[in-house]
Amino acid sequence: MEFSQYQNAALRTDQPTVPETDPVVVPMLGLLGEAGSIATAYKKQLRDGAAFRHAKHQLRQDLGDILWYVAVLADRFGLDLDDIAVASLVKAADRWKPTPAPLLFDEDYPEAEQLPRRAVFAFTPVTLPDGRGVITLHCDGQQVGDPLTDASRISDDYRLHDVFHLACACALGWSPVLRSLMHRKRKSDLRVDEAEDGGRAIAIEEGISALVFAYAARHDYLDGVTHLDNELLATIGSMVSHLEVSARRAADWEQTILVAFTAWRQLHATGGCGTLTFDLLTRTLEVATADLYMHFL
Repeated sequence: MEFSQYQNAALRTDQPTVPETDPVVVPMLGLLGEAGSIATAYKKQLRDGAAFRHAKHQLRQDLGDILWYVAVLADRFGLDLDDIAVASLVKAADRWKPTPAPLLFDEDYPEAEQLPRRAVFAFTPVTLPDGRGVITLHCDGQQVGDPLTDASRISDDYRLHDVFHLACACALGWSPVLRSLMHRKRKSDLRVDEAEDGGRAIAIEEGISALVFAYAARHDYLDGVTHLDNELLATIGSMVSHLEVSARRAADWEQTILVAFTAWRQLHATGGCGTLTFDLLTRTLEVATADLYMHFL
């Protein structure tokens, strides 16, 4: 049976409510009540075990009642049950199923305007004459960007945050920051250069980097963490909703962040000295400092 068929059939058994009563109230309360019934049935199953012979039948009946109330509530709100079911699966895939293949946003551009498909980056700690510690980043012997400090009154190794931009480039095929640092902006298309590789996109990526770093700092820099809060991923999604990287899923962002901080922790443990190799085509990141080989897929 299709969901739409079920919804239509359920509505034919709907009973009128007392006049002047909000038509949403009865099915809403019914839904809440049946959710409690399921909890009660499961509690009895845990308590009585085999003695509770009707557990499966009771759960089947209560779940059916929930489905009926959902169908009626959907109609009350002007929604179609088929559409709700499809949207639910899309949402679940976005959150829990990473994109199976890389999206090369720049594959139709000249090689000089493409993110490197494979590269090795060297992180090197340097002490300045004034005693400040900085991190320099090099690729093929060429310095990438300026030396970074923590830019903070406290030492928290934020100067290693370029690892986040490398993870974005590797896992998402997207990093306007890295494009700018490596002079690989897509200048052959002025609109793309402005909208996707320009100052606003760069600021957004740096903002996400700062947001994620603050989140990680509150959670032991994600050591032992396997999943991130939905609110964090939703915020990132809203920040990039007008950019090409919006084609990526929340699950892709989750893996990007987790692998980025795996690399960050390894570099942090060595005082910021080490090399990272990424392969954009296979979406893999290798951290030489710990002989660690991380897969994004």
